[in-house]
Amino acid sequence: MIIEANSETRKKLVSMFENIDSTIIRSYLQGHMGTAWVDDLENPTVAQITVGIFVFFAGNPYAKEAEELLFNLPDFTLAIVDKEEWKDRIETVHHGSTEKFQRYRFEKKPKHLDRAQLMSLTSTLPEEYVLKRVDKHIAIAPSFHELSEDFVSQFDSIDDFLDRGVGYAILHEGQVVSAATSYSIYDDGIEIEVASHPNHRRKGLATITAAALIVDCLDRGKYPSWDGANTESVMLAEKLGYILKESYDTYFIEKK
Repeated sequence: MIIEANSETRKKLVSMFENIDSTIIRSYLQGHMGTAWVDDLENPTVAQITVGIFVFFAGNPYAKEAEELLFNLPDFTLAIVDKEEWKDRIETVHHGSTEKFQRYRFEKKPKHLDRAQLMSLTSTLPEEYVLKRVDKHIAIAPSFHELSEDFVSQFDSIDDFLDRGVGYAILHEGQVVSAATSYSIYDDGIEIEVASHPNHRRKGLATITAAALIVDCLDRGKYPSWDGANTESVMLAEKLGYILKESYDTYFIEKK
């Protein structure tokens, strides 16, 4: 039987997940957001951390409760592990309902992010658009949520996002057409979520909103972490100053 981890158990999971380089894991381990499930509250040997659609597994993949954890998933899951044994377990347990693809990690070094260069990118906004920090008016706008529910979905409420999160949006005729926000937060920074409306792409809007968000973070002493979902995301990240570290296996799992 698996059990939801409490705050005391959470402390015991730090070493178990230390080899997976993800700020989203830190979001849970530092008590900001997400949940975890384990086989034993006092002495966990296998565990799962879930923040939104991101699910991480660590510990003994052959423990009795490992398979139960592998079925303890949201409707759509991006599963990330650091050992081949876990990959084998995912591919076996979810045979026929999983797809492996590559995501991309970047070096997490503030020195790579040039504030002056980022500010110059924000100055390229076409005159028919307006760049604004996300406030409550923007955060409740249907056009904001239509771009991506993940802009605020990991927070308890819109007010919680406005209190603990941060974001920038570009508006066109009163509608949000591009935005970059904190998908998740951790002690020292955020994980970035970026999206633009299909009718307003190829105009540099994602670059501008992301640059504004990154500058805001740097000015507050927070690190704006970037994790790429595809090669297009990699190209945007590199334009902003990030340096690619590696690609890594990710499993898309759709619950049946």
